[in-house]
Amino acid sequence: MIIEISHFLTIVATGLFFLVGFFSFAIDDTKYSSNLISRTFSHAFLFLATSFVIYIWLAITDNFSVEYIASHSNSELPVFYKISSIWSAHEGSMFLWIIFLALWGFIFNININNNEILKPKSIGIISLVLVGFLLFLLLTSNPFATILPIAPENGADINPVLQDPALAIHPPTLYLGYVGFVIPFACAISFLINGDPDIKWESLVRKWSVLAWVFLTVGITLGSWWAYYELGWGGYWFWDPVENVALMPWLAATAFLHSLSVSIKSSHLRVWTILLSILVFSLSLFGAFIVRSGIIDSVHSFANDPERGLYLLAFIGIVIFASLFLFILRYSRIKQIRSIKTFSKESFISINNIFFGTLIFSIMLGVTYPLIYEYLFDQNISVGAPFYNAIFIPIVILASLFLFFSIDSKWSRSLRFKFFISPIIISTVFSIITISLLVYFIKTSNLIILISVFTGSLIIFRYLIEIFNYFYLKKYINIFSMIAHLGLGLLLISISFNSLLSTERALNIKINEFEEYKDLRINFKDIRVVKNTNHDSIKAIFLIEDNSGKVFELSPEKRRYFTRGQITTETSIYISALRDIYITIGDQLDDGSWVVNVQINYLIRWIWFSASLMAFAGIVLIFSRRNN
Repeated sequence: MIIEISHFLTIVATGLFFLVGFFSFAIDDTKYSSNLISRTFSHAFLFLATSFVIYIWLAITDNFSVEYIASHSNSELPVFYKISSIWSAHEGSMFLWIIFLALWGFIFNININNNEILKPKSIGIISLVLVGFLLFLLLTSNPFATILPIAPENGADINPVLQDPALAIHPPTLYLGYVGFVIPFACAISFLINGDPDIKWESLVRKWSVLAWVFLTVGITLGSWWAYYELGWGGYWFWDPVENVALMPWLAATAFLHSLSVSIKSSHLRVWTILLSILVFSLSLFGAFIVRSGIIDSVHSFANDPERGLYLLAFIGIVIFASLFLFILRYSRIKQIRSIKTFSKESFISINNIFFGTLIFSIMLGVTYPLIYEYLFDQNISVGAPFYNAIFIPIVILASLFLFFSIDSKWSRSLRFKFFISPIIISTVFSIITISLLVYFIKTSNLIILISVFTGSLIIFRYLIEIFNYFYLKKYINIFSMIAHLGLGLLLISISFNSLLSTERALNIKINEFEEYKDLRINFKDIRVVKNTNHDSIKAIFLIEDNSGKVFELSPEKRRYFTRGQITTETSIYISALRDIYITIGDQLDDGSWVVNVQINYLIRWIWFSASLMAFAGIVLIFSRRNN
């Protein structure tokens, strides 16, 4: 059978990756050994990639003799969803994780010259990580198991909630971000093994790290967008444990990129940079453990198997212990000797790292405390938005203020205040005007909102001054930094206005009745029953008129899928530049009225635009001539 070929190729790839890892440490680094390691790794990747392509073909052709495909796909699905069904559950998504991990290693392998001193052991480390995950796949999460002698005719079905283009793209993008940080991790460990402090490993990993960060940013943003329009609750971030374990590596990666820029420029913060490279990858592994161990209950979790959890926990423990042991062993060679100047760019980034570290620790505490409490006292508790908001809001505001003051700071020398007082005053004046207008027109006295908008305005106006200086005074500007931090400023303002202005109301309304809510006049026109190939639905038709006289139609649905019998709520959203009108339909009441939930969400699209702006900044850096 074809599935046995796929299985066999995966086993062969595992053996070859093990040989690469073994020989990269067992033999001396010569040109011949480097070529041998490089070629063997490439062959191993080709075996693994061929195995995955075969697996995709089996899913497309409805080969339901494969247990995983039979359990998560259906002959009626479009080809796109047959492919995405591969990563809709644990075994297939783990296979995809491994493929992307190997892909990063393969691209790194063919792009880095074999004469690069760190390459052989970096490839060896990536190979050993791959072996760890491949053994996990083959021993505890086998996607190649078959149903014999009689396979089902039509399979099962992919979860209806997952039959969405955004979610089909979201996991692969997120995985590319997670596992992409194996490159800086492997190079950092290779640098520590070599022990020569003069090796400039930071320059080697910069573009790889930025690219992984871009994927992680886009992946998190896609997940937020999907949850907003698909799950029917109208929010963009729930502080779900699995959302949190995606945010932690992003925060660590952002701190790592800042430290990396310092290490490249002045060799300061090298200790921070190495520690952060270990932390980012370790947090990615921790995320895999949380999602796949079943120790938390989440819409995102894949599995509930203690055996898998113990394997991953042991694997993470080995990676972290070995990395930190090596770091301690080499600390005396890499520690910083020169002091950092006050008000230099290095000093601001050092403070930035402390802020990021505090945020990561807070999230880790929020994720693990309920687990520890349940283990000790056999009681379930949860840590929700109030805890995270109480910590995040002040720290993010403080970090943003430090960013504002750091814009004109210099490498390796203290900032002379007289040169930057004028831009600060101008930015502050415009920000005060912004806050004054906010108070006057919106009538708010919410101090947290006002401070957040003020801080975001400071960043935006400060960079607008930088743009002016660039065009009219020909002053150099870091385009990557400018775009990314403009995204941060806009994000602060968007989240603040969304929190302040957005409203929600549940209406009980009958067909042909009118309801007024805020500036909207809502007319419930009709209920229609719609038959589809894999589901039927109740579709409600609403005509909505705003106070400008504009009329638009919204059609939320309740669907029932035939295969699983699952009922889902489909939202209907009217999108404009400043707000979304968001409607979902609930149950019919005894008096014939329907429960309808109406939300007005302000600037929510700007939140995703801000995050996309940050990701775009990373792309700009990757392709910039200065970086190359």
